[in-house]
Amino acid sequence: MRALRILLIVVVILGGLFVIADRVAVNYAEGEAADRVRTSEGLASTPDVSIKGFPFLTQAASGTLDDVEIGIKDYDAKSGGESIRIADLNAEMHGVEFNSSFSSATAESATGTARISYAELLKAVRKQDAAQVAPGVTAQIDGLSYGGGDKVKVGITVHTPVVTLHPTVLSSIKVTDGKVSARADSLPKVGALELAEGRIRAVTDFQQAIDDLPAGIELDRVEAVKDGVEISVKGSKLDLVG
Repeated sequence: MRALRILLIVVVILGGLFVIADRVAVNYAEGEAADRVRTSEGLASTPDVSIKGFPFLTQAASGTLDDVEIGIKDYDAKSGGESIRIADLNAEMHGVEFNSSFSSATAESATGTARISYAELLKAVRKQDAAQVAPGVTAQIDGLSYGGGDKVKVGITVHTPVVTLHPTVLSSIKVTDGKVSARADSLPKVGALELAEGRIRAVTDFQQAIDDLPAGIELDRVEAVKDGVEISVKGSKLDLVG
Protein backbone atom coordinates (compact mmCIF):
# COMPACT_ATOMS: atom_id res chain seq x y z
CA MET A 1 0.00 0.00 0.00
CA ARG A 2 2.84 2.37 0.85
CA ALA A 3 4.45 1.74 -2.55
CA LEU A 4 1.10 2.43 -4.27
CA ARG A 5 0.74 5.72 -2.41
CA ILE A 6 4.25 6.72 -3.43
CA LEU A 7 3.48 5.82 -7.05
CA LEU A 8 0.30 7.89 -6.99
CA ILE A 9 2.17 10.87 -5.52
CA VAL A 10 4.82 10.59 -8.24
CA VAL A 11 2.13 10.44 -10.95
CA VAL A 12 0.37 13.52 -9.54
CA ILE A 13 3.65 15.45 -9.34
CA LEU A 14 4.64 14.50 -12.90
CA GLY A 15 1.17 15.38 -14.13
CA GLY A 16 1.41 18.78 -12.46
CA LEU A 17 4.84 19.39 -13.97
CA PHE A 18 3.49 18.44 -17.41
CA VAL A 19 0.61 20.88 -17.05
CA ILE A 20 2.99 23.64 -15.98
CA ALA A 21 5.33 22.87 -18.89
CA ASP A 22 2.37 22.78 -21.28
CA ARG A 23 1.09 26.19 -20.13
CA VAL A 24 4.56 27.73 -20.32
CA ALA A 25 4.95 26.37 -23.85
CA VAL A 26 1.55 27.62 -25.02
CA ASN A 27 2.16 31.09 -23.58
CA TYR A 28 5.46 31.28 -25.44
CA ALA A 29 3.87 30.04 -28.66
CA GLU A 30 1.03 32.59 -28.39
CA GLY A 31 3.55 35.41 -28.00
CA GLU A 32 5.60 34.25 -30.97
CA ALA A 33 2.48 33.82 -33.11
CA ALA A 34 1.21 37.31 -32.19
CA ASP A 35 4.55 38.87 -33.17
CA ARG A 36 4.58 37.06 -36.51
CA VAL A 37 0.98 38.02 -37.31
CA ARG A 38 1.78 41.64 -36.47
CA THR A 39 4.76 41.58 -38.84
CA SER A 40 3.04 39.74 -41.70
CA GLU A 41 -0.08 41.97 -41.59
CA GLY A 42 1.80 45.21 -40.89
CA LEU A 43 -0.23 45.92 -37.74
CA ALA A 44 0.36 48.97 -35.56
CA SER A 45 -0.06 46.93 -32.37
CA THR A 46 0.36 43.30 -31.36
CA PRO A 47 -2.85 41.25 -31.68
CA ASP A 48 -4.24 38.91 -29.05
CA VAL A 49 -3.59 35.26 -29.89
CA SER A 50 -5.10 32.39 -27.91
CA ILE A 51 -4.33 28.75 -28.71
CA LYS A 52 -7.16 26.49 -27.62
CA GLY A 53 -7.14 22.82 -26.67
CA PHE A 54 -5.16 20.78 -24.18
CA PRO A 55 -2.53 19.57 -24.15
CA PHE A 56 -0.75 22.05 -26.40
CA LEU A 57 2.49 20.07 -26.57
CA THR A 58 0.89 17.09 -28.31
CA GLN A 59 -0.77 19.42 -30.82
CA ALA A 60 2.54 21.17 -31.45
CA ALA A 61 4.28 17.83 -31.96
CA SER A 62 1.74 16.92 -34.64
CA GLY A 63 2.20 20.23 -36.47
CA THR A 64 -1.51 21.07 -36.31
CA LEU A 65 -3.46 23.18 -33.81
CA ASP A 66 -7.18 22.57 -33.45
CA ASP A 67 -8.30 26.16 -32.86
CA VAL A 68 -6.52 29.50 -32.66
CA GLU A 69 -8.34 32.74 -31.78
CA ILE A 70 -6.97 36.08 -33.01
CA GLY A 71 -8.22 39.50 -31.86
CA ILE A 72 -7.13 42.73 -33.55
CA LYS A 73 -8.02 46.27 -32.45
CA ASP A 74 -8.21 49.18 -34.92
CA TYR A 75 -7.38 47.23 -38.06
CA ASP A 76 -7.00 49.35 -41.21
CA ALA A 77 -8.79 47.66 -44.11
CA LYS A 78 -9.51 49.18 -47.52
CA SER A 79 -12.71 50.56 -49.01
CA GLY A 80 -12.62 51.80 -52.58
CA GLY A 81 -8.87 52.23 -52.32
CA GLU A 82 -9.19 54.32 -49.13
CA SER A 83 -8.49 53.23 -45.56
CA ILE A 84 -11.41 52.19 -43.36
CA ARG A 85 -10.81 51.30 -39.73
CA ILE A 86 -12.30 48.17 -38.21
CA ALA A 87 -12.72 48.78 -34.48
CA ASP A 88 -12.65 45.10 -33.49
CA LEU A 89 -11.73 42.10 -35.61
CA ASN A 90 -11.98 38.66 -34.02
CA ALA A 91 -11.40 35.42 -35.89
CA GLU A 92 -11.24 31.78 -34.89
CA MET A 93 -8.93 29.71 -37.09
CA HIS A 94 -9.57 25.98 -37.36
CA GLY A 95 -7.05 23.32 -38.32
CA VAL A 96 -3.93 25.50 -38.23
CA GLU A 97 -0.90 23.76 -39.72
CA PHE A 98 2.63 25.12 -39.30
CA ASN A 99 6.19 24.14 -40.09
CA SER A 100 8.86 23.33 -37.53
CA SER A 101 10.32 26.87 -37.57
CA PHE A 102 6.89 28.56 -37.30
CA SER A 103 7.83 30.57 -40.42
CA SER A 104 4.62 29.61 -42.20
CA ALA A 105 1.11 28.69 -41.07
CA THR A 106 -2.17 27.97 -42.84
CA ALA A 107 -5.72 27.52 -41.56
CA GLU A 108 -8.17 25.04 -43.01
CA SER A 109 -11.07 27.42 -42.25
CA ALA A 110 -11.96 30.50 -40.24
CA THR A 111 -15.00 32.30 -38.86
CA GLY A 112 -15.24 35.59 -37.02
CA THR A 113 -16.69 39.06 -36.65
CA ALA A 114 -15.63 42.59 -37.57
CA ARG A 115 -17.23 45.77 -36.21
CA ILE A 116 -17.12 49.08 -38.06
CA SER A 117 -18.42 52.25 -36.42
CA TYR A 118 -21.10 54.28 -38.16
CA ALA A 119 -18.76 57.28 -38.29
CA GLU A 120 -16.09 55.24 -40.07
CA LEU A 121 -18.57 53.74 -42.53
CA LEU A 122 -19.98 57.22 -43.22
CA LYS A 123 -16.53 58.50 -44.20
CA ALA A 124 -16.31 55.77 -46.83
CA VAL A 125 -19.87 56.26 -48.10
CA ARG A 126 -19.50 60.04 -48.45
CA LYS A 127 -16.57 59.91 -50.87
CA GLN A 128 -18.79 60.92 -53.79
CA ASP A 129 -20.07 64.47 -54.30
CA ALA A 130 -23.69 65.50 -53.75
CA ALA A 131 -25.97 64.14 -56.50
CA GLN A 132 -28.56 66.12 -58.46
CA VAL A 133 -31.97 64.61 -57.73
CA ALA A 134 -34.12 67.28 -59.41
CA PRO A 135 -33.48 70.53 -61.32
CA GLY A 136 -31.56 72.76 -58.92
CA VAL A 137 -31.83 70.19 -56.09
CA THR A 138 -28.89 68.15 -54.76
CA ALA A 139 -28.72 65.54 -52.01
CA GLN A 140 -26.04 63.68 -50.07
CA ILE A 141 -25.84 61.25 -47.13
CA ASP A 142 -24.76 63.15 -44.02
CA GLY A 143 -25.28 60.62 -41.22
CA LEU A 144 -25.46 56.94 -40.34
CA SER A 145 -26.71 55.63 -37.02
CA TYR A 146 -28.55 52.73 -35.41
CA GLY A 147 -32.18 52.63 -36.48
CA GLY A 148 -33.43 49.98 -34.05
CA GLY A 149 -33.87 46.27 -34.67
CA ASP A 150 -31.86 45.33 -37.74
CA LYS A 151 -32.09 48.76 -39.40
CA VAL A 152 -29.63 51.56 -40.11
CA LYS A 153 -30.87 55.16 -40.01
CA VAL A 154 -29.57 57.14 -42.98
CA GLY A 155 -29.59 60.94 -42.67
CA ILE A 156 -29.70 63.00 -45.86
CA THR A 157 -29.06 66.66 -46.61
CA VAL A 158 -31.16 68.04 -49.47
CA HIS A 159 -30.28 71.47 -50.87
CA THR A 160 -33.02 73.31 -52.79
CA PRO A 161 -32.96 76.87 -54.18
CA VAL A 162 -34.98 78.08 -51.17
CA VAL A 163 -34.37 75.72 -48.24
CA THR A 164 -32.11 72.95 -46.92
CA LEU A 165 -33.90 69.85 -45.68
CA HIS A 166 -32.69 66.92 -43.54
CA PRO A 167 -34.92 63.86 -44.09
CA THR A 168 -34.01 60.39 -42.78
CA VAL A 169 -34.77 56.88 -43.96
CA LEU A 170 -34.50 53.44 -42.40
CA SER A 171 -32.46 51.03 -44.46
CA SER A 172 -31.94 47.28 -44.51
CA ILE A 173 -28.34 46.11 -44.80
CA LYS A 174 -26.84 42.89 -46.10
CA VAL A 175 -23.77 41.57 -47.89
CA THR A 176 -24.20 41.72 -51.66
CA ASP A 177 -21.43 40.63 -54.06
CA GLY A 178 -18.95 40.76 -51.19
CA LYS A 179 -19.90 44.34 -50.22
CA VAL A 180 -21.89 45.93 -47.39
CA SER A 181 -25.06 47.17 -49.09
CA ALA A 182 -27.92 49.31 -47.78
CA ARG A 183 -31.34 49.86 -49.37
CA ALA A 184 -33.93 52.29 -48.03
CA ASP A 185 -37.16 50.59 -46.97
CA SER A 186 -39.10 53.63 -48.19
CA LEU A 187 -38.12 56.88 -49.90
CA PRO A 188 -37.83 60.10 -47.89
CA LYS A 189 -40.43 62.84 -47.96
CA VAL A 190 -38.82 66.03 -49.25
CA GLY A 191 -41.46 68.72 -48.88
CA ALA A 192 -43.59 69.09 -51.98
CA LEU A 193 -40.79 67.92 -54.28
CA GLU A 194 -41.48 65.01 -56.61
CA LEU A 195 -38.25 63.06 -56.80
CA ALA A 196 -37.64 60.22 -59.22
CA GLU A 197 -37.04 56.98 -57.30
CA GLY A 198 -33.93 56.13 -59.26
CA ARG A 199 -32.33 59.48 -58.55
CA ILE A 200 -33.04 59.56 -54.83
CA ARG A 201 -32.01 55.91 -54.40
CA ALA A 202 -28.70 56.84 -55.99
CA VAL A 203 -28.20 58.84 -52.77
CA THR A 204 -29.91 56.75 -50.08
CA ASP A 205 -28.74 53.30 -51.22
CA PHE A 206 -25.11 52.25 -51.33
CA GLN A 207 -22.69 49.35 -51.65
CA GLN A 208 -19.38 49.60 -49.85
CA ALA A 209 -16.47 47.23 -50.32
CA ILE A 210 -14.41 46.18 -47.29
CA ASP A 211 -11.17 44.79 -48.69
CA ASP A 212 -7.69 43.83 -47.55
CA LEU A 213 -8.85 41.80 -44.55
CA PRO A 214 -6.22 39.64 -42.77
CA ALA A 215 -5.24 36.35 -44.39
CA GLY A 216 -7.85 36.80 -47.13
CA ILE A 217 -10.99 36.31 -45.01
CA GLU A 218 -14.18 37.59 -46.66
CA LEU A 219 -17.49 39.18 -45.69
CA ASP A 220 -20.33 36.75 -45.01
CA ARG A 221 -23.23 38.55 -43.26
CA VAL A 222 -23.83 41.98 -41.73
CA GLU A 223 -26.20 43.35 -39.11
CA ALA A 224 -26.83 46.72 -37.49
CA VAL A 225 -25.91 47.10 -33.82
CA LYS A 226 -25.93 50.14 -31.54
CA ASP A 227 -22.30 51.14 -32.03
CA GLY A 228 -21.85 50.23 -35.69
CA VAL A 229 -22.31 47.43 -38.18
CA GLU A 230 -21.15 43.96 -37.18
CA ILE A 231 -19.94 41.81 -40.03
CA SER A 232 -19.55 38.04 -39.95
CA VAL A 233 -16.47 36.93 -41.82
CA LYS A 234 -15.32 33.55 -43.07
CA GLY A 235 -12.58 31.94 -45.11
CA SER A 236 -10.84 28.69 -46.04
CA LYS A 237 -7.29 27.66 -46.96
CA LEU A 238 -5.92 30.83 -45.39
CA ASP A 239 -2.25 31.82 -45.26
CA LEU A 240 -1.69 33.20 -41.79
CA VAL A 241 2.07 33.58 -41.79
CA GLY A 242 4.57 33.20 -44.57
